[in-house]
Amino acid sequence: MQLIQQNPDLSAYVAADEAIDHHHPLVREAAARLADGVTDSYDYARAAFEFVRDTLPHSQDSGDLRVTWRASDVLEQRTGICYAKAHALAALLRAEGIPTALCYQKFDVVHGLVAVRFDGAWHRQDPRGNKPGVDAQFSLRGERLAFVPDPAANELDYPVLYAAPHPVVLDALAAARDRPHLWQTLPTAL
Repeated sequence: MQLIQQNPDLSAYVAADEAIDHHHPLVREAAARLADGVTDSYDYARAAFEFVRDTLPHSQDSGDLRVTWRASDVLEQRTGICYAKAHALAALLRAEGIPTALCYQKFDVVHGLVAVRFDGAWHRQDPRGNKPGVDAQFSLRGERLAFVPDPAANELDYPVLYAAPHPVVLDALAAARDRPHLWQTLPTAL
């Protein structure tokens, strides 16, 4: 699949916004901790990915009913669903100047992940969090995502790389009272 930048200006993919608030002190502190001791931007990107994947539980897996959507909230509350974890990873990567896009897949509902730009190409990464049957890994040589769509089941990869969270996703997150409410309003398509 050919990934398509929604915005041709690469600087849009390092910008801060309301959800990817990489200028927030919590994001800056976490980025500084992750950057300490890494040798280059590749190592930093892997460290940030593993931090979000492994230390910020997916709220469905942990049973947490809170809904987060800002990167700083995900870091503060240490929970989030796929979209929120993607926002956190995007903020940590953008805090260090690594172009990062938000991208999506369609299953029963829309699933969120990120793409990082290295060596002139985009590489999708899924910080959702591993569990039995899910083994997402950071990779710049072939995708190691949490889920692979089955076209026969009407599942798909959306090819568009967004500089900001898709409005449908952001609206659902921001309006949710709690995770059970969010589960009733998750987008089923973009």
